[in-house]
Amino acid sequence: MPDAAVLSIRNVSKTFGARRALDKVSLEVAKGEMIALIGPSGSGKSTLLRSISALQTIDGGEGRIEAFGGPVQENGRIARDVRKTRTRIGMIFQQFNLVGRLSLFSNVALGSLGRIDSARGLFGAWPAETKTAAMAALARMGVADYAAQRANTLSGGQQQRGAIARALVQKAKIILADEPVASLDPVSARRVMESLRELNKQDGLTVVVTLHQVDYALRYCDRVVALKAGKIVYDGPSGGLQREQLIDIYGPEFEDVFWEGAPQ
Repeated sequence: MPDAAVLSIRNVSKTFGARRALDKVSLEVAKGEMIALIGPSGSGKSTLLRSISALQTIDGGEGRIEAFGGPVQENGRIARDVRKTRTRIGMIFQQFNLVGRLSLFSNVALGSLGRIDSARGLFGAWPAETKTAAMAALARMGVADYAAQRANTLSGGQQQRGAIARALVQKAKIILADEPVASLDPVSARRVMESLRELNKQDGLTVVVTLHQVDYALRYCDRVVALKAGKIVYDGPSGGLQREQLIDIYGPEFEDVFWEGAPQ
């Protein structure tokens, strides 16, 4: 694993029945990068993110995933001490993954469970440090006014910013965001992407985000990795991704839905 890399994916494959979702994918992610994973539905974006976070196992064989210099999984098996590694990786989901009946504050405070006695979290007896960190994170995401509200009463954008705040309380060094704006209106989507960009630029957090919106990938991410049929077909600066390449990745129909902001 290169010295500057915080994630290393080597020859990773994943099959579901007869379909190969990932086909010998290799990728190095340096500390402080903000990378967009793009590609059509079924290209392997979410599968790759879930594999990095050890939410699913990869195929047996030579495939290996490392984070912070230690193994996450290899040869189809999750590393024994992966929980320690996962405390440093925040996962943001398309559907927010908040506990609807709990307040936004409690959901954000749950980010500290890897560092405190789980019984305290179960009964909501949060340490002062957690309370301070949770309110600071909510304020930073612009949703502190909703701290006492049940999560399921909030808008999608508010919930997603709460999910990012939870990753801050977790003290994550890597944020993996799987289609974080797919369910949001354009204004909320921009706010979420701007929040992720701010954490990347100001805090130096490494961000890997899967996106269907190509214009967001080009606008907010310096590096783009495109997948097609489980293989990486482009890996480079966002400014280097040309119209013809995007049409090759997505098909000729992409021409009809080419968003403003994409390369001309």
